[in-house]
Amino acid sequence: MKILIDTQIILWILFDSKKLSNSEKEILISDDNQIICSSISLFEISLKYSMGKLKLKSVTPEELPSLLIKNGYLIKNVKYDVFSTFYKLPLEIHKDPFDRMIIWEAIKNNFSLMTRDREIKKYEKFGLNLT
Repeated sequence: MKILIDTQIILWILFDSKKLSNSEKEILISDDNQIICSSISLFEISLKYSMGKLKLKSVTPEELPSLLIKNGYLIKNVKYDVFSTFYKLPLEIHKDPFDRMIIWEAIKNNFSLMTRDREIKKYEKFGLNLT
């Protein structure tokens, strides 16, 4: 299964894996799953880091891609068709632009999304699959 992980899951994987549940850990290590990190998450992390809203433990944002790849995760660049059709995702549920972009990327690419954000569950009626 192709599973897109949200930004918070990425940060927990890299810096605080104790926050991951046992079922999340099982999904992440299963050979049956391809774990995907969105370039949107890397942008979000870099932006929040530059604004002082996010601290990273002894690394900088530009080091994250190599850490993720080293751990076996695929980094996916967002394609133009995801950006150009983004307007189709209903706005009334979730306002955070980064979360909305990741939600739409998962829907458009038929990825399952791993997140703890309960508001995101409301997008299942629009085609979102959750892990």
